Amino acid sequence: MNDYRINISYAKALLMTAEEKKAADRVAEDMRLVNVVCQENHVLTAVFANPVIRPDRKAGIVRDLFGEHCGEVTMAFLLFVVRKNRSVNLRGISDAYLTLYRESRGIVLTELVTHQPTDESADKAVTELVEKYTGKKVELHARTDERMLGGFKLEFNHNMYDARLRTKILKLRKEFSKNVYESKL
Repeated sequence: MNDYRINISYAKALLMTAEEKKAADRVAEDMRLVNVVCQENHVLTAVFANPVIRPDRKAGIVRDLFGEHCGEVTMAFLLFVVRKNRSVNLRGISDAYLTLYRESRGIVLTELVTHQPTDESADKAVTELVEKYTGKKVELHARTDERMLGGFKLEFNHNMYDARLRTKILKLRKEFSKNVYESKL
């Protein structure tokens, strides 16, 4: 379920609680884990969305999955969310929390997509350029896309720099489709 208002409300409450307890950084790490687990495990999402499964069973699943890996504040929050029958929103809440956390810390999420894996020096260069452009710290997520012919795509702060080979080919095709030839007769 993608209910923005619920997700953002719970995320704000968690961020305020985490900052009071000086555990915002730890909670951010935990929310990254929750996000990844919920994103990769569709069966878990189906279990959380199933109204027939009782909240105490869902709480047991949450304890088993995250008990050893998450901090005290995060576990208390996750169990609270399950008790309130909002477990289906865990992924959205974790996304919203991470967004709010980055905003509060002056961090910009940057995604670099290339055909082949990048090396450390390229990642560092991209990070430095984006930091210089935005004036904020950068959280870089580099990934590969086998469908790309070459080049790269960089996204941050709702901006996209598209230097993919496919894009350049499409621009050239569009340019050549125009007949700009003028006769000198």
